[in-house]
Amino acid sequence: MIHGATASTIAATFPEQPTMVKQVTLIGAPTDIGAGARGASMGPEALRVANLGPILESHGLEVLDRGNLNGPPNPWQAPVGGYRHLQEVVTWNQLVHDAVYAELQGGRMPILLGGDHCLGLGSISAVARHCREAGKKLRILWLDAHADFNTHELTPSGNIHGMPVACLCGHGPKELIEIGGQVPAINPTWIRQIGIRSVDAGEMRFVHEVGLEVFDMRYIDEMGMRHTMELALATMDAQTHLHVSFDVDFLDPDVAPGVGTTVPGGPTYREAQLCMEMIADTGRMASLDVMELNPALDVRNKTAQIAVDLIESLFGKSTLMRK
Repeated sequence: MIHGATASTIAATFPEQPTMVKQVTLIGAPTDIGAGARGASMGPEALRVANLGPILESHGLEVLDRGNLNGPPNPWQAPVGGYRHLQEVVTWNQLVHDAVYAELQGGRMPILLGGDHCLGLGSISAVARHCREAGKKLRILWLDAHADFNTHELTPSGNIHGMPVACLCGHGPKELIEIGGQVPAINPTWIRQIGIRSVDAGEMRFVHEVGLEVFDMRYIDEMGMRHTMELALATMDAQTHLHVSFDVDFLDPDVAPGVGTTVPGGPTYREAQLCMEMIADTGRMASLDVMELNPALDVRNKTAQIAVDLIESLFGKSTLMRK
């Protein structure tokens, strides 16, 4: 007899599981415009080299690769008014918003290949716009080592990849928070942050003020990834659009060294697999970001291969024997 895990807990929670969209679109956003280290601009090609498209096709998905968006180059300048490269960040996020929104309108699942995590602003603002128009409820899983809830008053670097969640919640420059057509684009109660372990002092106070739901690494250490994900995925229903924003630095750097902002003490490979498998069990993921992969800091494309392996699990691959 094979003793493997079953999906009974998730199935009981989501008795009316929808059929996940089978048409997916890859959208490359090759920029490190919001980051403090160069190299995330090469992330989309590293994911393609790791065979993301063919691997998804092997799971019966129709994969359309739109290639890469073409935005402004990184001028690598100092902050102005508390923001680095604000106008370039706005342009890139508008491009991402338009591309993601177009795929959702066409009934396809967009997979944004980053690029640094400032682009989550454009992606999620597009998803939020789509959900408003379609009458869907939005749930966001933000898998990351960082809360990304800084403002220009709280961060000395001015790097906007530390600000996208705050901007989505209406705290940021006018040019960014208005992308998507509504301010704020989202309600903080729609977000569940998982794996957090690096938060600036002022940012931490701000997170508490707005009531962001954060499952940090201490919580995962104490309660386990299964319990964490059960809570993060609770209360969704058939009208819920689940968006996953996966920053590769979510993982422990021993597992995934190819990121610009490594933080020790992240989820192990098995914990990350369980996280992804439980998301897949819901059948409700409808859009995905894969962010901050930096091949310049990687070892023989190891991190890209791990990322693709975990993305495959989001689409139903299981490392366990299941009935």
